[in-house]
Amino acid sequence: MLLLQLPEDVLYHILSYLDYRSLSRLSQVCRSLCRFVNRDAVWRRIAREFLNTGIRRDGTDIYPHIPLKERVKIAQNWRDGVCKRAILLKWKTKLLPWLQLDGDVLFLSQAADIGAYHLRQDSGRLQRNPFEIYSGHNGDVCHFVLTDSHLISGGSDGKILVHSRTSDVSVELSGHNQEVNCLDSKDGLIISGSRDRTTRIWTSTSNCPKDTIPMYDRVWSVAISPALSSFVTGTACCENFSPLRIWDVERSECVSSLGSEFRRGAGVLDMVFESPFQLFTCGYDTFIRLWDLRLSPRKCAMEWEEPHDSALYCIQTDGNHMIASGSSYYGVVRLWDKRQTECLQFFQLSTDPVSSPVYCLRFSSTRLYAALATALHSLDFRQNPVYIR
Repeated sequence: MLLLQLPEDVLYHILSYLDYRSLSRLSQVCRSLCRFVNRDAVWRRIAREFLNTGIRRDGTDIYPHIPLKERVKIAQNWRDGVCKRAILLKWKTKLLPWLQLDGDVLFLSQAADIGAYHLRQDSGRLQRNPFEIYSGHNGDVCHFVLTDSHLISGGSDGKILVHSRTSDVSVELSGHNQEVNCLDSKDGLIISGSRDRTTRIWTSTSNCPKDTIPMYDRVWSVAISPALSSFVTGTACCENFSPLRIWDVERSECVSSLGSEFRRGAGVLDMVFESPFQLFTCGYDTFIRLWDLRLSPRKCAMEWEEPHDSALYCIQTDGNHMIASGSSYYGVVRLWDKRQTECLQFFQLSTDPVSSPVYCLRFSSTRLYAALATALHSLDFRQNPVYIR
């Protein structure tokens, strides 16, 4: 019996024993095998073991329009650090820019404005001018988030602006009396944190805060749980309590504190929920930490240390094995494999005599974008793969 005469489920089972090199060689035997081997179902198991293929830990595929075989090719470049560097934008005045990525549109804050740029499909570079500019703050934009219908920004003027992404309508939420350092929004719920030592809970249907929580410390980061029932705040750690606390949305009460050994000044600068019970944090104490909220809150489940003792300004994860972090000196971006304790790859983006932190980074399946004080950098991982043809 010929191989292709076997039932498909049997053939899938046989191919599940092959690694990516063997699958690639098999696809070159004939056209019929090539068509079968190139199916996403064949590559799905392998893709789950690679970095940034778009297959999340729960099995969700976030890049279904890209063949999995192509994503496995590119994933090897992420692992090996094979990429092409470019500076997409430069500006003269030092800023604290922020980024968001939505498909082929990149949003970048510069001073009081947020520009929306189309990304060129072939090169990943920005169109020369933004096709949309969101404005309205009297000072610099400190942070902003995207939802399907809105862009929500917090500024140094203490205001929160809710911009419609489909019209020119914007709504102002006033309440903080100092800069809004952090924001998160999900399903009509908005959480903001400020230098004025308060966290405020808002809904998209009201201009007034639903509740104001005194924090007794500057708030640097917030994140809403995917379950929507709670949120986490990260503070400057200048007072005698944990900088990481979990709050109940309905009761506005602290339900738990995370960690017990933070030194004074070990503020939490960024945090990302990967699932309702897995939270990643980073900050001034140079560690990336994974907290499993199902376990004891006193100790993190895993941690990774920045080897050059630099503060970590920002993190992003691929939902599976990869973490990307931005450091406080010389525009250093690091890639981490959660299954290893050591840093996987290291990129120094800043070439200026004066050092700059990586204030924000975002990545897609093929590129990473990093915002520094005077430039927007990109790393393009779509280089010629070595192992898969």
